[in-house]
Amino acid sequence: MANIKSAAKAARKAVKAKARNQDRKSRVRTSVRAVEEALAKGDKAAAEAALKAAQPEIARGATKGIMHRNTANRKVSRLAKRVNKLGASASA
Repeated sequence: MANIKSAAKAARKAVKAKARNQDRKSRVRTSVRAVEEALAKGDKAAAEAALKAAQPEIARGATKGIMHRNTANRKVSRLAKRVNKLGASASA
């Protein structure tokens, strides 16, 4: 336990920040999982809708420091690529 008042406050803030970060990370994972499940079912419309919902969550995770900006961009890019591929294979 912290002996100094400012250290105790910093410890309390760290606990709150950890909870916030875990919640944000969970939201990102959930949104990505929704896209993955739609892709697994082969439902292009659902995958596109899920991707559209996931993109802002992933971007928000990057701006809030949950993940690096390039990691977020890579995730969105790879998901979009898979969703587009799903449409190409279905129409071909």
